[in-house]
Amino acid sequence: MARPTLSQDKVSPVVHDIISRFHPDIVEAVASTVSREKLVVVGMAQNPFVKRARKLLEAEGIKFTYLEYGSYFAGWKQRLAIKLWAGFPTFPMVFIDGTLIGGFTELRALKEQGKLPK
Repeated sequence: MARPTLSQDKVSPVVHDIISRFHPDIVEAVASTVSREKLVVVGMAQNPFVKRARKLLEAEGIKFTYLEYGSYFAGWKQRLAIKLWAGFPTFPMVFIDGTLIGGFTELRALKEQGKLPK
């Protein structure tokens, strides 16, 4: 079931402009990495779920690209831009073949199902 979102015709052009100018360099860096690399983890320092996701992939011997944006004390605006782009509320964000599969919980479920990429 898709989550309800505000219809784009109910968002003013001013708001569209504000969002498009909200850290476009960060969004472009993440988007281009996700389109180029097989497996990407987007995270932040000090987040235990980000650490768990990375540890799981390392233990499985799976290569991945890690992008880190700030910590609990810094970088929240950059992370908000990424959340607006991806439509996902938490970190880590795990992308496989350009598709957002979720965070650590969803990554662990793929491992348990034997569906992690090699």
